[in-house]
Parts: sequence; C-alpha cells; structure tokens
Amino acid sequence: MTRTAITATAASILALGLAFGPAPALAAKTSASIGMQLEPPNLDPTGGAAAAIDEVVYANVFEGLTRFGADGSILPALAESWEISEDGLTYTFKLRTGVTFHDGSGFDAEDVKFSLDRARADESTNAQKALFADIASVEVVDPATIKVTLSQPNGSFLFNMAWGDAVIVAPETAADNAAKPVGTGPFTFAEWVKGDRVDLARNPAYWGEPVKLETVTFKFISDPTAAFAAMMAGDLDAYPAFPAPENLVQFEADPRFAVIIGSSEGETILAMNNKKAPLDNILVRQAITHAIDRQAIIDGAMFGYGTPIGTHFAPHNPAYLDLTAQSAYDPEKSKALLEEAGVSDLTLSLKLPPPSYARRGGEIIAAQLREVGIDTEITNVEWAQWLEDVFKGKNFDLTVISHTEPMDIGIYGRDDYYFQYADPDFQAIMADLANASDPDKRTELMQAAQQKIADDYVNAYLFQLPRTGVADAKLKGLWPNSPTQANDMTGVYWEE
Repeated sequence: MTRTAITATAASILALGLAFGPAPALAAKTSASIGMQLEPPNLDPTGGAAAAIDEVVYANVFEGLTRFGADGSILPALAESWEISEDGLTYTFKLRTGVTFHDGSGFDAEDVKFSLDRARADESTNAQKALFADIASVEVVDPATIKVTLSQPNGSFLFNMAWGDAVIVAPETAADNAAKPVGTGPFTFAEWVKGDRVDLARNPAYWGEPVKLETVTFKFISDPTAAFAAMMAGDLDAYPAFPAPENLVQFEADPRFAVIIGSSEGETILAMNNKKAPLDNILVRQAITHAIDRQAIIDGAMFGYGTPIGTHFAPHNPAYLDLTAQSAYDPEKSKALLEEAGVSDLTLSLKLPPPSYARRGGEIIAAQLREVGIDTEITNVEWAQWLEDVFKGKNFDLTVISHTEPMDIGIYGRDDYYFQYADPDFQAIMADLANASDPDKRTELMQAAQQKIADDYVNAYLFQLPRTGVADAKLKGLWPNSPTQANDMTGVYWEE
C-alpha cells in the first residue's frame, strides 16, 4: 500500500470517528473477587463457630435486629428503632416493613420471635448461645413490633444482637441455611463450589439502599504464596486479611494496589487445655507464658505487624488494661516455675490450624518452649479438623488461634469452652457486668475480668491480629478495620 493510500485510509477512519462520536468510556466494573484464607464449614452463622462463616454472609446475606458499623458502633438493621424500659428489662423493637427474604417470603415479627426462641432453646446448636441467656420471653406485639423481656438488665443486649449468631432467619428455610442460606440482605446466595469459592448476587428486592456490585465471589486461597500470585495476576480484586505480611512492601511499591492496614478484634493466643495435666497446674501455665517472647513471634510470623497483649482484650478498646509486663519473656523464671511444679521431660501436643500466623507462630513458640525444657509435638491440622478435634473434642494440649469475635472475653465464663477454664469467680464478674449499665462500672468490671484471667494464666496472650489488607487501587469501600469477623460488601464499589 502506498503512502498516499495509507493517508487516505487514516482520513476515512477519522471521518467515521467524527461521524459516530467519540468511543464510549469503559463502564465501571460491577463484580469483585475477594480472597479468604479459610473456607467456611457451612454458611449458617447461627449454627457454627467458624469466623469464616460470618466473613462471607454477615451483612451481605443475613441481617439482625442491629448490626456493627465499620467503626464498631451499633446501628439499626432489621429493627429501625427501639425503646428500653426504665428498669432495663424490656426492649421494644420497631421493625422495618416491606422486607422480604430471598425466597420471596415476607419478614415480620414472627420471624424475629422464631429466630430468638430458636437460638436460646435447650436444643440450640448456636455457638454463641450465651448471647441469648438473659432473654426471658419474646412477644409479638404486631407484625412490625417485637417485645423482648430480659430476666435481668443486660447493658450489652443491643451489642449482642449485632453478632452474626443473632441474625434473623425464616422458619421455612432455617434448616437448610448451612448449604443454601436464605436471608434478607442486599446479596443473595448464588453458588458454593466446595474447595474453591462462594458466589453472591445482588438482591433486586432489597429493602434498603441497593449495593453497587452485581456479583461478589469469595475465593478460598489458604497458601500465602498462591494468594500473592493471585493478587499480582488480577485473579483477586482484594484480600482483606492478606496472609503473607512479608509481601506487603511489594504491594505498597506497585501503584495498581492499595495496602490497607487496620486493627481487628482478633486476640491471638496460645490456648492451653486447663483441665488436662499438667496444664491444670497454674505453675506450668505460668512457666509456658514466661517462656514466650511475643515480639519475636510478631517479627517472625507477622513481619512486625501486630500489637503485644497480656490478656484477652483488644488494645483499641477504651477499657483495655495493659498487662503484658505481668507475663513478660523470662526463660529463667520459666525454668524455675517448672522446677517448683515438679515437672520435667515435658512433651505437649501443639495443634496448628491453617492460618499463617498459627503455623509460623507455632514453629517459633515450639523453639522458645524447647529452650526452657518443654518439647512439643506439632501437628498441622485443617480447619474442619481443628473445629472437630480441638474446639469441640478438646483433644489437645496447646493450640494457636485468633479469636475474632467482638469483645468476647465472656467466653472464659462458659462451663465447657474448649480451653476449659470455667472459674466461678470469673463467672461472677461477668454476671455483674451483664447487670451493669453505668459506663464507669462496666469499665471497672471489664478490667477486673482482664486481670483475673491474666492472674490465672489461663492462656498465653500473644498479640492483637492486625488487619493487613490488599486491594486493587480502584476498589473502594472495604472496611479498613475489623470490628467483627466480616467482609461487609454493602458499601464496596469501583472507582471510575
């Protein structure tokens, strides 16, 4: 083709462009692929303890009377307002109208009564059944009004109703929510490909403000190297709790990504089986605690991300008590305590679930315990096995886990919780806390609870799990912090 012909062709193309106008701008994306390290064992937040359940469905598929906001505040959800009686015993909730479940059935006060009665029933399988222990009765006033009467005042009741375990379900579909969840949220369940992903789709009949995303896919990628590769290749749009903190510096240097560092409710602990010899001896538990160098674990397993803790409470909470000095790293003291306890040649099982903080941290802890004469037999277990063997079966000596439920120190008062503490004096503190409404008194009791479990060396408290997220720089609206165990996608959108 001659130069003249080329010029003529270019002119023709230009003329066509002018005739038909400029090319349209690319539309913003309407889907998002979100990485998670653990796959949930089921999708029913009222029937399982795994944080991964809420990470998929909280605020996305299921809703409660109240909910947590991004800053940890308690917001209206299916209850648009409420009134509390002067004696603190009666909560009257005004429910939203025009709300439907994803199967098209209507939502009303009968569904609330069913959900709360089901959660507190003797045969309930709710992992947080204690949240509902103070409910004496649930009464339907009319289709849009529900009255909940407590047996005693509970200053945490609205907070409790915001947990994922307190979401409202329908009697017609509750039995099938583990595999086919049906809620009232802005996303509907689309598909679960076991071992790979869960797909959600925008709910066109949602009662509230429509979400921007049409679809959300939660991809389960536990291996840190694979997670890094998936982000770099664009197979994932975000990984809100990225499992490889050593790679964050590479993401920070790449303008395609935003690194989001925040806090979480995750108290990371070396949990000990308090009823299993020799861990039933406080001297042994104390020795283990003083054998652990928290900062070495934070540096080695978390590459410097994480805040040391000395009790089971989040440092960002105003009632936090810094008790790290009480269990400071002191290997010589650890050896002396073991000698005082009459324990030698000790070998303990150490069962580690998949998260990298547990696997990496567990190896460091094993080395530190070896320095004071305690050997460990490390077993890496999958998540379902950890839930069955450790959490339910209590078949362990030591394990590393992060408890990500919000302000969950009350678990230490449960009679048969997996680390088997159940101290009557601690339970009395929690009973007083439930009855207290004065803010100063509540702070005093929360600090007494923190001190009590630190004094009893129930577990070895390691660090507060940071929220180390990575996202496509154009994906906006992800929570920077994690006030509850959730990947709330309701405000997420793509910047054009």
